[in-house]
Amino acid sequence: MIPLRDQNPTAKTPIVNRLLIAANILVWIYVLTLMRQPSEVAAFYDRYSFDWAQFTSQIAHGQLTLGTFAPLITHMFLHGGWLHVIGNMVYLWVFGDNVEERLGSLTYLVFYILCGIVAAIGQGLVQPEPMVGASGAIAGVLGAYVVMFPAARVSTLVFLGIFITILQLPALIVIGFFIVLQVIDALAELRLTAHQATANIAYFAHIFGFAAGILLLLLLRPRREQGRFRFG
Repeated sequence: MIPLRDQNPTAKTPIVNRLLIAANILVWIYVLTLMRQPSEVAAFYDRYSFDWAQFTSQIAHGQLTLGTFAPLITHMFLHGGWLHVIGNMVYLWVFGDNVEERLGSLTYLVFYILCGIVAAIGQGLVQPEPMVGASGAIAGVLGAYVVMFPAARVSTLVFLGIFITILQLPALIVIGFFIVLQVIDALAELRLTAHQATANIAYFAHIFGFAAGILLLLLLRPRREQGRFRFG
C-alpha cells in the first residue's frame, strides 16, 4: 500500500510540514553532491547519524556537549537512498498537514522532533546500530493521525499480485496495515539478527515512534481538544 493523498483538507497552509519536507530534500541533494567523494559521504554520515553505542559511551564519560546530543535530531534529515527519502516524504506530505493544523505549527514541530528522538532511543535499546532517516518521526505523525482521523479516506495505491489499483481506504486501514507490518518485520528481524543477518531497516524505530505519536498527542493537543476528536 502506498498512500497518494487523503480526503481531509486543511484550512491553513502547513508551513512546518512543508519546511520539514524541504529540509529533508535539500539535505539529500547535498549528499548527492558528495557522491563522487565516498570518503566525504562517509564522514558526513558518521558525524550526523545517530549511533546509540557512541551516544551512551559519550554520556558515560561525561561528554555532555552539543555534539553528543545533536545526532538525536540530525539523523532525522539523512536518508540511505532515493526510495528511502521519497517514501518518507510521501507519507509526511499526505498525513503531516492535518496533524500540524490540529496541534498548531510550533507544537507540531516539537511533537515531530520528540517522536524522532523517542524512535531513535527505542531502536538503540533493541538494536544498537547507527541509524538515519525520518521514519521514526513520521511514524509518530501516523500515530497521531490515526487517532484523530481514523475514518478519513485515503487514496491508496494497492498492489494485488500482478494487478495495481487505487482504492479509497480509511486511514485506520492504511496506517493500521503499516504498523502491523512493522511489528511483524521487527519480530522477524530479531530472529534474523540471532543468525547474523539483518535487513538494515529500523523497524523498532517505527514502532517506538508510532507509540510516541499517540502518547504525545494526548499531552500536546490543544486544551480545547481535550476529550474530543473529529472522526472524519
